Amino acid sequence: MKSIYDLTASELKEELVRMGEKEYRAGQIFSWLHAKGVSHLDGMTDISRDLKGRLAERFSDRGISVSKCQESALDGTRKYLFELEDATLIEGVFMQYRDWNTSCISSQAGCAMGCRFCASTVGGLKRDMTAGEMAQEIYAMERDTGSRVSHVVVMGSGEPLLNYDNLMRFLDIITDSRGKGLSQRNITVSTCGIVPGIEALAREKRGREHLQINLAISLHAAFDEKRKKIMPIAERYGISEVLDAARKYYDATHRRITIEYALIDGVNDTDEDAAELARILKKTFFTSSSGSLPLINLIPVNPVTESGFKRPDRAGCLAFKNKLENFGINGSIRRELGSDIDGACGQLRLKSL
Repeated sequence: MKSIYDLTASELKEELVRMGEKEYRAGQIFSWLHAKGVSHLDGMTDISRDLKGRLAERFSDRGISVSKCQESALDGTRKYLFELEDATLIEGVFMQYRDWNTSCISSQAGCAMGCRFCASTVGGLKRDMTAGEMAQEIYAMERDTGSRVSHVVVMGSGEPLLNYDNLMRFLDIITDSRGKGLSQRNITVSTCGIVPGIEALAREKRGREHLQINLAISLHAAFDEKRKKIMPIAERYGISEVLDAARKYYDATHRRITIEYALIDGVNDTDEDAAELARILKKTFFTSSSGSLPLINLIPVNPVTESGFKRPDRAGCLAFKNKLENFGINGSIRRELGSDIDGACGQLRLKSL
């Protein structure tokens, strides 16, 4: 049975008209699901019992449930273990900043990409998540914290561009003004470099307008041979292909690209790495049609038992950042949130908390 949370506003209207209901009911129900974030049909107080019963005959209304939650003693970050309708487990993270709250959501249960520094891929891929399940991660965090989420990063477990159709449906649902109404510019999608998916994003339009979401590329190496050793996807798509695709997205949308770079001690943090990273970024992005260099997000690699990788110390991270800046590349060192509860970048995995 299809979940009612997976329906776009227009699809919900079509369903209700087929059921003999007035069109305005669709707006009421969509608002309950995606603006007020109810976890089941019974929570809709201005919808008749008869209509809720008929909807329940056609659609599942079970929201995802919070199985467990951990709160960081360091910064208040919360990591959630969610149970989906089929008992599949996924994780998501709620992060507090000074002026806004961010949900880091998963797009797949597990991950098939095999990146050596990431815990999400250890157990492999279980299944894709639906658009409604992705949206419900946000709503469940809002219900639990009593706080509004204004920013979303699709950086949890999974490769979002390998769940492309559900990702696009999620974007349509979550940005619809009749529901949550998030700004596309407050949504960031991170990919390990699925070139056809990045190029498809560059072609996506809503009406006459291109997408305006932020795109983050998990690069993590400046040399193809190094990248192949830590990211199996590099065997299929080389660095130049990935960056060319990212440039196409920039050219179409004029949204500045972020390059994610996990600093691994003794692996990708040398002088040569910094020089090559600067060279390839300038070569790719300083073209006749595009002249804005990506932002570099340096991420000291987080502990994952299976990887054996170590992070550089603070001085080493700053030294690499300074090297990039000497080459004219702006970089920042990502603020760690939730590291004491295994909720930081690369630490989410399919396991009980």
